[in-house]
Amino acid sequence: MKLLGLVFLLAVAYAKHEIYDGWKSYYVGPSSQEHTKALGDMVVKYELDFLSDATLGREGVVLVKPKFQKAFTEALEELGINYRIHTENVKLALERDDEKIEKRRQESMLRNEGRSLPYDNYQEWETIDEYIQDIARRYPETVTLVTPANTFEGRPIRYLKISTTNFEDTSKPVIFIDGGIHVREWISPPSVTWAIHKLVEDITEPDLLEDFDWIILPVVNPDGYKYTFTHERFWRKTRSTDQHALSFICPGVDGNRNYDFFWNTVGTSNSPCSDVYAGSRAFSEIETRVVRDVIHEYLPRMSLYLTMHSYGRFPRYLVGNSVHVIGYPTAGASEDYAHLVGVPLSYTYELPGLSPGFDGFHLDPIWIEQVCWETWLGIVVGARRSGQLFGRK
Repeated sequence: MKLLGLVFLLAVAYAKHEIYDGWKSYYVGPSSQEHTKALGDMVVKYELDFLSDATLGREGVVLVKPKFQKAFTEALEELGINYRIHTENVKLALERDDEKIEKRRQESMLRNEGRSLPYDNYQEWETIDEYIQDIARRYPETVTLVTPANTFEGRPIRYLKISTTNFEDTSKPVIFIDGGIHVREWISPPSVTWAIHKLVEDITEPDLLEDFDWIILPVVNPDGYKYTFTHERFWRKTRSTDQHALSFICPGVDGNRNYDFFWNTVGTSNSPCSDVYAGSRAFSEIETRVVRDVIHEYLPRMSLYLTMHSYGRFPRYLVGNSVHVIGYPTAGASEDYAHLVGVPLSYTYELPGLSPGFDGFHLDPIWIEQVCWETWLGIVVGARRSGQLFGRK
């Protein structure tokens, strides 16, 4: 029966990837600002989907549908833009990844009977939701579970408040970390739940609890995150259907274009079928309103806001203004909004999350824990620095 169950799960996984049959992904490496602009101009023309942005000195990864592959590569060659294959057939790569992920899931369940959150595999929404509820039950002296709203499809959006003083010591700065707004970026939520683990279960930096209050929101967009596991792996947006007359055909809004920071002016789209659709208005989505409300509630003492995204590069990070690092401006992003309203330090992490080879698409699950603890080391340094600059008065 176990074998039949595994076969059924894999059959379902294969069926959900049919949309990507024949798609290819390419590394593209612009060598001038003209190349970068030309790639941007190709996005609409060839319906490109950049999973990792192509900038000067750094290759990007782009998904291309079969019907545009010949024209796209010819355009690259004409312009002299370097490119190479990342994945020959995205569907086959995703199927191989599913086998690996499912095998690890089964091994993890046998090893710990489902009691702990896996860091040798990607974390599904139900597992994360159960974990944060369990953490709040087991550590009531420092952890408070907050459920401020439900999503468009009715799933709870939950975050944890972690504090040794129950947020009553208003001299302590607040640090806010979220993840999972762009839901295909599966490496994002584990890096956030790892922060919970290090603040509550495996405390190796006790000063971070003594000196700061923490708000941790692992999955901003539960509807979309669930959808990537069950239907469409590279889904990016929310799942709302009330933003446009065509939203019932093309649901969802890009949550990281929905904040009230020069909303819908650059790097966005008015089309609901676009992956960067900004919605009908700023803060149209309940998911972004939850983040907004947290920022404003604790704004007088919020010293640091971090939002976890991918895909960047492994292991070296570039640091700087996103227009310069990524190569183009985008309006309506959460880190810009947080800084605009008064959070002094506000950053986006672009975590590694793409396989460098041809045997799969995702970063192999064996690297998830390393990404998490390396990211945590950066958070530790950033938190302490924020305390030095904007700490207790």
